[in-house]
Amino acid sequence: MSETHIRVKNTVTMIGLPTDRNSSYLRGPAKAPKAIRAALFSDQGNAFTELGLNLQAEGVLSDAGDLSLTESHADAEVIASAISSQLDRDHRVLSLGGDHSVTFPIIQAYARKYAGLHIVQFDAHPDLYLDFRSNPNSHASPFARILEHGLARALVQIGIRTMTPPQRVVADRYDVKSFGCYELGAAANALPDGPVYVSIDMDALDPAFAPGVSHREPGGLSVREILELIWRLPGDIVGADIVELNPDEDFRGMSAAAASKFAKELIYRMAT
Repeated sequence: MSETHIRVKNTVTMIGLPTDRNSSYLRGPAKAPKAIRAALFSDQGNAFTELGLNLQAEGVLSDAGDLSLTESHADAEVIASAISSQLDRDHRVLSLGGDHSVTFPIIQAYARKYAGLHIVQFDAHPDLYLDFRSNPNSHASPFARILEHGLARALVQIGIRTMTPPQRVVADRYDVKSFGCYELGAAANALPDGPVYVSIDMDALDPAFAPGVSHREPGGLSVREILELIWRLPGDIVGADIVELNPDEDFRGMSAAAASKFAKELIYRMAT
């Protein structure tokens, strides 16, 4: 398909969120935005998506660079404000984390613009702890914060393989639809309509596809399985993040390449 036949409806702004202060195990995800950009614009590939959209075509992608974060509590408001600024311009935002704690302030901004926001989360972990290791802002807690603040109409989780009893209580309380890697057919049938925000934690993938994460959890999804579900989403993807890539744990940029692949195809969905 020629890019001339693809109608671009929205500009996508890419923003890097270099923070990992809320990581519970290894630091390193703060280095991920640089690694994802390097893979996205590397000569190892090109700027075209699978359906032929040129990311370098006018009006498709704007790179706002990385936010100046200080690894303090103030970072959450900096993130929310920066996202809100882009949404006020009617841009859609692809955020490059960073650890998964960044999703809470991002969704705070999105909820102000989009009523009835649905979230689709690809992850090995539910991230539903009310207070993980005395840190309510932990990367293990963002979706508990999102749900208790009423910022999303519904949450669909795909790839979960580490559900614990405390997180199950929260999932049941808010009617979270949580699917393991062996339930992809059911997950596809549960994909939401309406405005959708997609959050991809790179450890949703099996470590064979993405060794460069802090919490390797074998038995995960493939790159193609996640792409297929992104394409099958019936709802309008209004925003997305890619989080928890840890370049310090990567092998020859394999995980960064996978993250950049997700970035390409998410940009296609958001732009068109």
